[in-house]
Amino acid sequence: MKKLSVTLLAVSSMLLTFVSSAATSEVKWTNSDKYRDVHAGDGHRAKFKARVFANFEEHFSGLAEKLPEGQTLLIDVKYVDLAGDVHQNMQRIRVIKEIFFPRIEFSYQVLDGNKNVLTSGDVNLKDMNFMMGSNLRYNRDSLGYEKKMLDEWFEKTLLQ
Repeated sequence: MKKLSVTLLAVSSMLLTFVSSAATSEVKWTNSDKYRDVHAGDGHRAKFKARVFANFEEHFSGLAEKLPEGQTLLIDVKYVDLAGDVHQNMQRIRVIKEIFFPRIEFSYQVLDGNKNVLTSGDVNLKDMNFMMGSNLRYNRDSLGYEKKMLDEWFEKTLLQ
């Protein structure tokens, strides 16, 4: 029994070491009540805002996994304007047209395992041609236009 306990303890510590060394991300939402069309209001809007933030956080986490082990991607989102615009008739619906292009402003830092800043910057992304070309990767995905824009920034800025 003692041998089994020691073995389980050794395996657990190895797994914890592996998990803690993977690249991670942290996302902060600064002045989120000022974002163009991701604002809290009634219950429906609050749920929408929570879904949007969770979706972005999950995407940033996926991007961070492409960084070397032990690094941390810190994101401070300062402004978001999603693709499309919300119109309210009998229901609120998002209308996607070329004039309602996605925008996101944020600052970022990439930290090493000792919390030293490896790189940082302020980013102001907008994709005025978001409806042109192929967007097959996120064709049926929520926030597909925004994710494509973030992917392109990440690859150009942090993977080269």
